[in-house]
Amino acid sequence: MTRASLIVATKGRTAELGELFASLAAQGCAPGTLEVIVVDQNGDGRLAPIVAEHAARGLDVHRIASAIANANHARNLGLAAARGDIVGFPDDDCTFPPGVLARVAAAFDADPRLMVLTGPAASPAGGLGSGRWRAEGGPITPANVWTSVIEFNLFLRRDVALALGGFDDRLGPGTRWGSAEGNDLVLRALGAGHAARYDPALRIVHPDKRLTEVARARAALYGRGLGFVLRRHGAPVPVWLPYVIRPLGGMLLSALRGRLGDAGYYWGSLTGRLSGFLARDTRAGLPLPPIAGATL
Repeated sequence: MTRASLIVATKGRTAELGELFASLAAQGCAPGTLEVIVVDQNGDGRLAPIVAEHAARGLDVHRIASAIANANHARNLGLAAARGDIVGFPDDDCTFPPGVLARVAAAFDADPRLMVLTGPAASPAGGLGSGRWRAEGGPITPANVWTSVIEFNLFLRRDVALALGGFDDRLGPGTRWGSAEGNDLVLRALGAGHAARYDPALRIVHPDKRLTEVARARAALYGRGLGFVLRRHGAPVPVWLPYVIRPLGGMLLSALRGRLGDAGYYWGSLTGRLSGFLARDTRAGLPLPPIAGATL
């Protein structure tokens, strides 16, 4: 099995991290084929006993401390330390169903040209989770990347991720542009000529937060990130227009039904997306400098 490095940027969660570790241990990976790098942004030692407990049970897990509260900065720290041929970036509140890592390894081993592999979010209740997901698998393109990518179900060959500069730490959680950093990374990979594929059967379980209070609070922030990345990569009108029409329709329908909280969510998404799309200098800083790989 191809050796994999999973990089977990984490802040504020403990029990969820233990559940993720347990699901990774249950993958049944052979010794030496999986490492887990936890980039701890908590500023205290709360995760040390959790990491030690699972390391004692046989999971190859390491902890890196970071004083910077920025998910993509943390991911890039882990990427620089990774030793695996393949890297992935699970969220600290997701879990891996049995067979996920075997499926990832088989896909990369079967196709030396494949550099990026993605799948959808799965809901703990069954079926697909948050986001719009394409039903068919196959190559990822600039037109369908928007329904093919979520950061916690994104795998790359490590050398490609390093050469691309990893994630842009001006995007994502901890920044003004709070989402779509995975879409940005995959689009940069496509722009560099790398092959990327979406597998709808490759599913990772993540809490479904659609129309929750958490989602409402983040709607504008996440919307800004999506709008910013749509503009950065020159998405044509047929691609970006639905991201304006859908929240507008959702807002009006929710208001008519008296669901004012839901209407507020769609309003935040709409205004955020427009704000991000109208931002200036969205291509500033590109291409990112490569990340120098190092071992722990």
